[in-house]
Amino acid sequence: MLKFSVYVIIIAVLIGAAVGGWHLHRVAQKNAEEMAQYEGNAITPRPLNGKTLVVYYSLSGYTKDIAQRIQSMTQADIYEIKTAEKIDTTPWFYLTLKKQLADENYPALSGNMPDFSQYDTIFVGGPVWWYTVSTPMRAFLQKANFMGKKVVPFSTQGSNFGTYFDDFAKLAKNAKLQRSASFNNLPAKYNQAVNNKIASWLNNL
Repeated sequence: MLKFSVYVIIIAVLIGAAVGGWHLHRVAQKNAEEMAQYEGNAITPRPLNGKTLVVYYSLSGYTKDIAQRIQSMTQADIYEIKTAEKIDTTPWFYLTLKKQLADENYPALSGNMPDFSQYDTIFVGGPVWWYTVSTPMRAFLQKANFMGKKVVPFSTQGSNFGTYFDDFAKLAKNAKLQRSASFNNLPAKYNQAVNNKIASWLNNL
């Protein structure tokens, strides 16, 4: 009986690895197809009218990278959303997040809120957690009043942004939402293509 149980566990692990490998292959293929349209010469972003702010929350660093690229192309000010306590990506990380989402009990934030009144356009971006807006971003949006400003949402994710933008729209108070953009976590070989994707997005706002 014990030997049979061991075999079942081994088979389950192998099946899981095969499914995971196939998923990663499909994601890589999808990324390559999407980014192919942004290959080639650098696209020059057109200046935005008025004063611009980029607001972001980042845990792994990828959202920070995208936010800084947007800042560089728009000559914007930048504001980082920070939690009062460090979020550790322990094995229980996603279970904790799911409970926070279910209970609407989000992490406390540190620092003062930015003054939106001095800006014409506000980019707001964060990672996708459980196919929706991350809990630190939700905590920020609970406090934020965008005062009728143009708000440009963006997300970062492994492969699927889920209901992020629909949920963001419900949470962003008094925001005039503009065209959004999502960015998959990509290896360095796509750096120029990512820049072109951002520039193309900016030019179509």
